Amino acid sequence: CGGTKQSPINVDTAQAIFSPDLRPIQLSGYSLPANKQFKLKNNGHTVVLDLPESLALTGGYAQQYRAAQLHLHWGSPSGPGSEHTVNGRRFAAEIHVVHYNTKYDRFTEAMVHPDGLAVLAAFLEVGHGENQYYHEILEHLPEIQEVGQETLVPGFNIAGLLPANLKFYFHYNGSLTTPPCYQSVKWTIFNQTVLLSHHQMSLLVSTLRSPDDKLLQNNYRPVQNLNGRWVLASFQTTPSVKHSPG
Repeated sequence: CGGTKQSPINVDTAQAIFSPDLRPIQLSGYSLPANKQFKLKNNGHTVVLDLPESLALTGGYAQQYRAAQLHLHWGSPSGPGSEHTVNGRRFAAEIHVVHYNTKYDRFTEAMVHPDGLAVLAAFLEVGHGENQYYHEILEHLPEIQEVGQETLVPGFNIAGLLPANLKFYFHYNGSLTTPPCYQSVKWTIFNQTVLLSHHQMSLLVSTLRSPDDKLLQNNYRPVQNLNGRWVLASFQTTPSVKHSPG
């Protein structure tokens, strides 16, 4: 997993470059019918929900991307576990919704090309109430405690797993955060966080087991060097400097 465009990174908001060209992310087909079921699996690294190709990104990216899967990264009861950090701060957990460029036939074909993948990332924090959307996934974790176990989950509105505000985000070019770490991901990291209850977060960090039959915890990769890459922001992250005329 060498390479100069690896993920995750630390987003330094003072260094992020405001780009008015970054349009709001638009989702299509994200509300899945409750009468259909989708595979949820413990793959030994994380919990993965397979997504149908009817989910698509229709705005915010120059090209069309369709969904493949989503998964989570988390810490432990004693510490946070997001992959990306912001100004050095690590959040409790992070969701990744993985999409591939529709100009390729399959996810496995797309993932080796520089424009192959688009991942939407959002930070999860502990708030007061239960999050009804995360409940749809978390309530099934006890069924897939062991590595390789899978279960079926009724469809629900996947957009509810992401922040309400899809206008404000950071964007950079990076990689998959697990081997083979292909440098094929156009990352979108939302600025607004998503809240889970304390109970929901503890369910996430202490239910699944890893291949060595320990609790699956701290499944995040350390932040990688930027190596001169730009991080763009769809919004002004610092007060704009007022220039006097002339």
